[in-house]
Amino acid sequence: MNNSYRSFSIVLLSLLAITLVASVASLCAAQAPTQATNLTGIAHAAISVADLETSRSFYQKLGFEEAFFMAQNGKTTQSFMKVNDRQFIELYPKRRPTDPAGFMHICFESNAIEALNSTYVARGLSPITVRRAAAGNLLFTMQGPEKQNIEYTQYMPGSKHTNDRGLHLGAHRVAEQIVAMGIEMQDPAAAVAYYKEKLNFKPGHALQPGQTWLELPGLPSQQVEIVQRATGTAFKLYFSVSDLKRTAAQLKSLNVPVEKKNKALWIQDPDGNRIIFVKVKPA
Repeated sequence: MNNSYRSFSIVLLSLLAITLVASVASLCAAQAPTQATNLTGIAHAAISVADLETSRSFYQKLGFEEAFFMAQNGKTTQSFMKVNDRQFIELYPKRRPTDPAGFMHICFESNAIEALNSTYVARGLSPITVRRAAAGNLLFTMQGPEKQNIEYTQYMPGSKHTNDRGLHLGAHRVAEQIVAMGIEMQDPAAAVAYYKEKLNFKPGHALQPGQTWLELPGLPSQQVEIVQRATGTAFKLYFSVSDLKRTAAQLKSLNVPVEKKNKALWIQDPDGNRIIFVKVKPA
């Protein structure tokens, strides 16, 4: 091999190496924002309730035990009803009699909350700075479509949620996993565009007909349902069960009125929020 050919080969290999490195870097840069927006699940549904004791008793009847609560001046300000070790229903008593009862916010879990926050900022959104919440977890909030609050959390060692793992898992829970939440919007089309374009949600699969379903990024087994607002602030909370007949019998034994509709079981909590049990095939 002469020197000229050797030099040409070295230059060619160098150019190929540079091109490969640039391509990999470009691919990683393109994937990084998508990966950073991946979520690990629905952490909780927050509900404003007209009467805390009535709502607490209702969810306890369904087998969801109170893991812990927050209080100020001797009054409970927040009750954490446990669905499983990573999912809760948060009950907030109304501050004033004229305040509406119903949906407050949905909270998503992330295992990389700082990266998620930074990615949202880079996309032109305005999340608050990540902080440590009263329960001991990392948290940030952001204003979503129609000024609805969206919350994000990362469970931390030593937090109330983490310390309660394996505890307060009611032996007679009607269901053990939240698989979707239905959120009412005045302009569903705009909300869907926001969740897709800004939050990286993907088209989902319908658990019930007639609405728009979006999968959580990185977790297709959990979804949000965008619903046309009708009246009030009631919302839908979907639970997965393995046997609808058995669930119907359990609800009947608890004297909970139940309606079968579209191959699902529908009940209402004391404030009119719709709780829906669906049969979901294991992933």
